[in-house]
Formats: sequence, C-alpha cells, structure tokens
Amino acid sequence: MAAETFDVVVIGAGPVGEVAAERAARGGLKVALVEHERFGGECSYWACIPSKALLRPGNLLAAAKRVPGVPVGDRIDPAAVFARRDWFTGKGDDSGQVDWARGAGIEPVRGHGEITGEREVTVGGDRVLTARHAVIVCTGSVPSTPSIPGLDTIRPWGSREATSASSVPPRLGVLGGGVVGVEMAQAFASLGSEVHLVISGPRPLPRNAGFAGDLVLAGLREAGVEVHTDSGVSKVAGGNAGTELTLKDGSTLVVDEFLVATGRRPATAGLGLERLGVEPGHPLETGDTGRVSAVDGDWLYAAGDVTGRAPLTHQGKYGARAAGDTVAALAAGTPVSASPWSRFTATADHHAVPQVVFTDPEVAAVGLADARPGSADRVVDIDIAVAGSSLHADGYTGKARMVVDTERNVLLGVTFVGQDVSELLHSATIAIVGEVPLDRLWHAVPSFPTISEVWLRLLEAYGL
Repeated sequence: MAAETFDVVVIGAGPVGEVAAERAARGGLKVALVEHERFGGECSYWACIPSKALLRPGNLLAAAKRVPGVPVGDRIDPAAVFARRDWFTGKGDDSGQVDWARGAGIEPVRGHGEITGEREVTVGGDRVLTARHAVIVCTGSVPSTPSIPGLDTIRPWGSREATSASSVPPRLGVLGGGVVGVEMAQAFASLGSEVHLVISGPRPLPRNAGFAGDLVLAGLREAGVEVHTDSGVSKVAGGNAGTELTLKDGSTLVVDEFLVATGRRPATAGLGLERLGVEPGHPLETGDTGRVSAVDGDWLYAAGDVTGRAPLTHQGKYGARAAGDTVAALAAGTPVSASPWSRFTATADHHAVPQVVFTDPEVAAVGLADARPGSADRVVDIDIAVAGSSLHADGYTGKARMVVDTERNVLLGVTFVGQDVSELLHSATIAIVGEVPLDRLWHAVPSFPTISEVWLRLLEAYGL
C-alpha cells in the first residue's frame, strides 16, 4: 500500500479535532482530518447542541410564567421542539462540516483511524496516512456503563438516544445526578414525561458548590421531576408493561425508557495505542502543549476529552488551539514557549475551567467551588437579590459565591446559580485568568439595573 503523506494527521473530527486541524492548516501545514462517524462530532449531533435545543423551550416557558402580563400556555409543543433540534443538527447530515474542512484547506478522510507506527495512521485497514510532523488524537469520550444486573437484557438510553429521541416517553427513568442526568430529566419533564431521577447522594451535581445542587434539586422538583436521593438502581428487568427498576431501598419503578447517565471515559480503545506502550481505555496524558507524555519523540499530541484534562467542548477546543499552534510552530522552526499562559499552553485547564449547567435554575461556575484545605482562602456567599434580578423575574431565587485567595487578593473561583446566570460567567473567567486584584475589580462598575450588580454585592460582602 502506497502511503499518502501529510504534515499532520488529526484523528477525530469533532469540534476539538476540527480546531486542531484548522490551527495546523492556518500555520501552513498539509492536514488530514480522519473521522469514522460524522464530521462535527458528538457535540454537534448528540450532546451540547441538541441537548440545549431540547432544554431551551421549557426554560423559556418557565421564565415567561415568572413575569406577569406575558401570555403563555401551560405546555410546549414536543413536535416543534424536536423539529427545531433537528434543524440545528442538520438531521445528521455532516456535508456542511465536510465542506468547511475542504474550504479550510483540510483533507477530510472517512473511516476508522488507527495508529500503526510512528507518525503513521491506517484508515479502514487499507489506507495509510503518514505524518511528516505530528499525529493529533481528538477522539473524545464514550459513556461509562455501570454493572447493573439485568441491564444487558434491555436497550437503555445513553445520552445519544436521549438527545436524538423523536417522541416523548410517557415514563422516563434517569440514573445519574451529573450534568447529563439533570439536564435531560428537566428537558423531558418539560416535554411531558413523568420523570424519575435516581441519584446516589443527597443532591445532584456533587462536584459543584453544595447550594448549587440544592437549588437545582428544588428546580427539578418544581418542574415535576421525582428525584430519588441517596439511592441507586440495583436491578433492571424488562417486561411487556415497561422496564422495572429496583432501587437501592427495594422499591420499584416501571418506566418506558431508562437513561443511564453515569459519566464518560476517554475514547482511547481501538487506536492502536498498545503499539506505543500506552494502555488503551485510559486517558492520553499530556503536557500543556498537548504532547502525549508517555510517547518518546515530539510527534504524538492529543486534545479534548481523550486526555481526561477538562472534559468540556470549549476547554477541549482551547487545548486543540495550543496543540495545533505548537505543531505548526515546531514545523516552521519557530520557538515554542511552554511557560504558563503562553499561546502554546493550555494553562487555564489548571485554574479556570468554566462550565454551565443549563437547567432551570442555571449553574455557572469557574475555578474552585470551595476553599483549599488548610489555606487562608475566604468564601463569600450571598443571595442574588439585586434590582436586575427582581426585574428579570418575580420571585427570583439565586445565589452567588466567590472564593478569594486572601494572600494574593485575587479570585480563585466563582459560582452563580439562578435563572439566566450563564452570561455572567465570562466576566468571572476573565477575573480569574487575569488575576485581577479585588481592589481593582472594585472599579469595574456593573450597569444598573442588571443581574451583574451581584459583583458589587459580592465585593461589598467581602469588605470593600
């Protein structure tokens, strides 16, 4: 087989792989982008985009009901919601993404890519691509399925089935109190399902500040979700009347669909990594430039969920920019600075990873959720109770937290919970990344009357 030669071969054409390929191509390199499913990846067709399309109508209806004088009904139209979702996902047609790649000077290659040697990727078993400079792995993640007796006897939903559903199940069981679990529970409750959410702890979103889980729990229950806390599913059994779930306490639920949302793991299986001494099924550990640490030589890079660093689309794209720019610079003989906050390093992965949970209320958080053990950090919690929030919605309920490094007088973390707080998050991210001293942040005057005035209240509560 004659090998086709490129400067860079990127495996995985989701948003992360597309960015890595684009940055390398922008640096003047000849790039191949390999994808075995759809160009655009998980986020475009089965995750970020469709899930938010499903959530938005219910959140909007709830918001409208909080402002007197707005004519609203009591239900949303599932068919219209699904149709809008399908418009955003192109009904699975990735031709636009393929055209984008070609327009960016990238060669799209369909098929499963496997690393078969140093700087060598074989696609579909018979097409060999050689990379002069680097291979960048951006294969994302796959669902982690728990071992539950009887689960293999039914066809449970994963996140893909939930976000691509074309009908509303009368009864939906959801296992898992993470982002996918709470978002899909609320989305399908708004669409008309009787939803049972089963979580292992006293509140969902255990990685966030405790008050975030408490407020989301209240929001889920207000939306009609039956939340089974401190529980789990110990057994599953299919039947003509539906799927029977036996809970931790021995009680049972019968549902029409069962969504298992218990986390994800890096998609490293089937990549041929064992040839390089890397154990498949584990994250590809990288430095901040994206170079895979376990492989000698400066040719194998990775970005996104597959690294296990910060499994969020926007953060993966950030890492892809660092990796793509590093590869392009090295190929051109340009010095690469691996120092923190260089354009070639994904330093923010360690300090300021922003995330939004698009439930009602929303959770928007960046940096630390709490003080560091044994530190002099100070935590300030306040209610979001400003003129802007009162005007935004009657009975507005929300909370805000900032975590302060008192020795350096800078922010380490910020959490907002409340209706429509997601747009507050970038200001917090800038403050943390920029290490803006609090006495200087005091001079960033928030407009009145907006919810952003919560920044003034946080600083006043701190003592400024």
